[in-house]
Amino acid sequence: MTQHFAPRQLRFFLTAPSPCPYLPDREERKVFAHLPLSDGPGVNDALTQVGFRRSQNIAYRPACEACDACISARLPVGEYTFSRSERRVLERNADLSRHLVEAEATMEQFDLLRRYLLARHAQGGMADMTWPDYVAMVEDTAVRTHLIEYRLPSDDRGPGDLAACVLVDILGDGLSLVYSFYDPTIAKRSLGSFVILDHVIQARLAELAYVYLGYWVPGSVKMDYKARFRPIELLKPSGWMRLRDGE
Repeated sequence: MTQHFAPRQLRFFLTAPSPCPYLPDREERKVFAHLPLSDGPGVNDALTQVGFRRSQNIAYRPACEACDACISARLPVGEYTFSRSERRVLERNADLSRHLVEAEATMEQFDLLRRYLLARHAQGGMADMTWPDYVAMVEDTAVRTHLIEYRLPSDDRGPGDLAACVLVDILGDGLSLVYSFYDPTIAKRSLGSFVILDHVIQARLAELAYVYLGYWVPGSVKMDYKARFRPIELLKPSGWMRLRDGE
C-alpha cells in the first residue's frame, strides 16, 4: 500500500542547471527535498512511487526544462523469469558468498569503489569521491537500508576478497538498489547484472513485489543496459506501465 504524508512536511528545492551526465549537449536540473527524521522510511516509500531516488537524506528526481529522458524503472519479481543468459550469469557467480551488513562504511569497500570508478566512470561526477564522501553516502540516512557484500571463495588466509557491493534500501513494496560497484578486473562474471538478478531472488524470498533500478535513460550508454531486464515497468505520466517487447 502506498504511504501518504502531508505536503507541509516537505520543502522542495530546484537545483541550478548543470551538464547532463548521461546525454551529451544537454543540461540537467533536479527537484529535491530533505527526508524527515521522524518518518524517513514512509516518505521515501511514497516519493519512490512517484519517481524520486534517495541520496543520503535527500530525495530527488530530474526536473529538466527541455528533456524527459530519465524514466524510473522497476522489475516485477513475481513475474520475472530468468533468461538462458541470465541463468548462466547466476551459475558463474554461484561460488560467491553473500553477506548482509549494516550500513557502515569500510575502507575495503571504499578501495573497491575507487577502483570501479576509475575504470568505469573516470569522467563522472563521483570520480573524485573521498572517504568522507563515501561514509556520508552509506551512513547518512534516516531510512531502512543496508549493504550487501559479495565475496570470492575463502581460503586458509581468511575471508575471500570483496568482489561486489551494493547499497540497498528496503521499501514497503520492494528493494531499491541505491548504488552498486564491483571489481572491474573480473569481466567474465558480469557482476553488475548478477547483483540485479540476485536481488530479484532476494526480493522474491522476502515476498516483496519489486526491485527498483533507478533511472533508465534511453540513448545513454551508461544506463541503457537496464532495458535488457524483462519484464520491466517504467513510470509514465499515467503511472507504472510495462515496457512491451520491441520497445
